Formats: sequence, structure tokens, C-alpha cells
Amino acid sequence: MALYCIGDVQGCDAALARLLERIDFSPSRDTVYLLGDLVNRGPDSAAVLRRCMAHEGALCCLLGNHDLHLLAAAHGARAPSRRDTLDSVLQAPDRAALLEWLRRQPLAMAHPHGGATLTLLHAGALPAWSADDVLRLAAEVHAVLRSSDLPGFLQQMYGNQPDRWSEQLGGIERLRVIVNALTRLRFCSPAGVMDFESTESAQQAPAGLLPWFDVPGRRTAGSLLAFGHWSTLGHLNRPDLLALDTGCVWGGQLSAVRFGATLAERELLQVPCPQAQRPG
Repeated sequence: MALYCIGDVQGCDAALARLLERIDFSPSRDTVYLLGDLVNRGPDSAAVLRRCMAHEGALCCLLGNHDLHLLAAAHGARAPSRRDTLDSVLQAPDRAALLEWLRRQPLAMAHPHGGATLTLLHAGALPAWSADDVLRLAAEVHAVLRSSDLPGFLQQMYGNQPDRWSEQLGGIERLRVIVNALTRLRFCSPAGVMDFESTESAQQAPAGLLPWFDVPGRRTAGSLLAFGHWSTLGHLNRPDLLALDTGCVWGGQLSAVRFGATLAERELLQVPCPQAQRPG
């Protein structure tokens, strides 16, 4: 049995098929984690979702900001933008089944391997959160996504405030901070105040801000976190950090990492992708 992580697919089903062929994926043998943003901007979001549904249990999927955007658009909580390519889902004959499956996917997961634990999320973790906190707080959002409260939650999900975590937060403010961190975070202040304006590379941090993973004293340090979301960051491979959004939809690569006997043993595998959209 082999363990893999794959970065943001964003509707590029043909690239995903090539990458799964490249790694010789076997659903009876392998476990593959897709790190969110399954849909949007690429040409065939519906095919990506159908592929994941067909191999559920072997292809394990996280929700990213584009996946939540699809749910919001489907429930009338968010108007599609001119750059969206969600019609393959929204106009599909199996639309209801695709959306029902999507809402049941988590925002974070953990996988024990080789005596350690891999924590998987789409974007980032706030400095005050431990790896256990990531899973606990993600579960609070999971419960709402899977409940009858979903339409009302989606109507209130968007917004940049509150921009920092407090355990005393409740209601929609608490859920919004959790969603924003797990699906949108790139930069924050040393005190954990989130920034949602900059999408630059880690080397171009705005004044007073740091990549979330470089904040001194972050409580997830020492636990391996795998994430996507940040295409201008690209592939990053550190002992306790693995970034895998390599800009597939922008004409970059779709990337997978294969783990060996331990989480420290990693092999990068990539396939080139045709450009579906231009950045900016």
C-alpha cells in the first residue's frame, strides 16, 4: 500500500488522470489525499468529482475555497464570477449527487504513517492552533456543512472579519475564522492576524506579515502539515511542511508526493498541464 498527496486539481481532470497513471494508482492498494480545490477554473470540474466519488476511500478529498464557492453558488449564496468554470457541475444531470457528495468532504484530516501523523488541510493553520486543534475546529465546520443548516451558513460564510482567532468566539464568527484559516490563509502577523489581500510568493510578504508557517512559535511546528492553495509558493518540502499547489490550472504542473516507509521519505512526481486560465 502506498500513500500519496496531490495538490490543487481545479477541474483539470485530464491532468489528474495522467498523474494517477504516472503513480500507477490502484484503488485497492493505495491511499491518495487531494488537498482541496477539486473544482473551478479548469475545464471539467464535474469529471473530477465523479472520479473522486468512484474511488471514494482510496481518493480522499479535502474542501478548499473553490469547493466551498461551488456549494455557495449552487445554493444561491454567491454569484458565479466571470472566471468560474462551474457549469459542468451546476448544469449536470447528476448535479444533486455531486453536490451532496461534496458537502460531506472534510476541511482537514489526519493519517498515521510510519510512527508519525500527517495532518492535511487546504490552506493554513493559525499560529495558536495545534495539529489537534486543526482537526477539532475543522470538525465543527464539517458538522454544519453536513446538516440542514448548510444554506444559512453559506449565506454568512464570506467576510474577512473576525481576522484573528479566539476560543471565545461563537456562532458564525467562529465558523468564519475557521473556514478562512483552513481554506484562504497565506500571510498573517506574528500575533495571528490574517491577511487576505496578498497572493504573492512567500519571499514577497507584505510589511509586518509572514507566511503562516514561518510565524515563530506556531504550535503546529514539529507536526508534518501538507497543504495546497498557494500556487505562487509552489512546491515546498521541509521536515514539517509540504506544499503542493504547483499551478496546474495556470499551465504549471500537477504534483504528487509519494511517501516511503516514513513521512520523511518523499518522492515528488509531476505531470505538465495545459494552461486553462491566465493568472491575474
